[in-house]
This record gives sequence, structure tokens and C-alpha cells, in this order.
Amino acid sequence: MPAAAAPEAAASAPMERAVRTVAGEVAETMDVASYTYLRVKTPNGDVWVATAKTKVVVGEKVVVPLESEMQNFHSPSLKRDFASIYFVTGIRREGESAAPPMAQPAPPPMAVAHSMGSAPAAPQAPVKVEPVAPPAGGSSIADVWANRAKLSGKTVTVRGTVVKFNGGILDRNWLHLQDGSGKAADGTNDITVTTDAVAKVGDVVTVTGTVAVDKDFGSGYAYALMLEKAKLK
Repeated sequence: MPAAAAPEAAASAPMERAVRTVAGEVAETMDVASYTYLRVKTPNGDVWVATAKTKVVVGEKVVVPLESEMQNFHSPSLKRDFASIYFVTGIRREGESAAPPMAQPAPPPMAVAHSMGSAPAAPQAPVKVEPVAPPAGGSSIADVWANRAKLSGKTVTVRGTVVKFNGGILDRNWLHLQDGSGKAADGTNDITVTTDAVAKVGDVVTVTGTVAVDKDFGSGYAYALMLEKAKLK
């Protein structure tokens, strides 16, 4: 789930509308850098939440605001996929009148678009990914993952389907690309790309970019692999 002027300004602004909340019992919790992840058992099922690092234990009763939802979110730090997770300003214990003071966690690049305002925050629909052969002289996404250490700093070309796109974040556009190779369980089926180009979810594109390994934007958001300053065609 990087600090930037626009998201920080949005985070510091007071809430202007009521946010729906759910109450339940903490069933699982884990800390990653500046984040705490929680699985909360509610009467309507489990809810995953990420918030600024805070002390909470399994069995505690908490109230959670359902603020910024991310669907099909992959956490590089946890090496785990979440079908749905809420990035929230804070939680409170059941019985507390208000949430304890804490800074809103900086959302990951793909979540920042929800607070930047030019486009609706509706989640992007899942995309069916058909297997795509690597381009001539290029590599599959799984091969780039497998050889990322020796490819670091080098230029590679991959081809695949755009499954997520968010524009204008940190002066660049962000997309996720899949080509049918790799495994969803360990994230090797998907590669994050930054580019000046624009693409639509569902587009099949050829991407040439510089391999970056263990890229850390701070706020708990580190990428084991990504392609930077990519060109699309």
C-alpha cells in the first residue's frame, strides 16, 4: 500500500462526510514498517484493514471506518494478496467515543488515486488475462521475476494485459501488467510499471523499461520488482 504533497494535504483535511463503520473482534494482526494490518471478524464476515502502525491484540473489540477500499491488492511487504482491504485513518476500541489521534497512513501508489480527485474512486473491474507470448527479443513477466537480481538496472521488454491503471501519481502513471505467466500466489504473475504513457485496463501492450529491484518509497511500500520510465507500444 509514497509521501507526496497532494496526498498529504488530502490526508490532513478533516472529514466532511460521515463514513460507514463496522465493529468486530480482531482475529489476526501483523505489523509492516509503518502499517498495521488487521483481520476483523464482524457479523457480516471478515474485513481486512490497514492503518498507521498501532498497538492492537487478537481478541480486542474494535470499530473500523470503511474508508478507502482496494480490491485485488497485492502487498509486496507481506507477499500476500487481499481480495478486499480498507486503508483507513485509524481504528478505535469498542466503547471509545472517538478514534485515538494518529496520522493517516500514506496509501500505496495504486491507492493514492483515490485521494487525488480527478477520477472517480470506483474499483477497477477484474480483467480476464489470456496468455500472451513474450515479444521478439523480450521476456515473460515470470522470467523477469526469476532473473530480477541480475537484470537490476537493465532494460527489458515484456508484453501483457493491463489489469490496473492509475494516472498522475508522483508525476507518473502506474499500471500493473500480466501475461499469463507466473503465479498469483507469490505475485510473480504481475509486474508494476511506471510510465509517462497512458493505457486502458484491458489493453494488450508491449512495455520496455528499466528493471528496479527492492524499490522503497517509504511508508511501508517497497517493491521487490518494477519497471521504471517505461515506453509503451
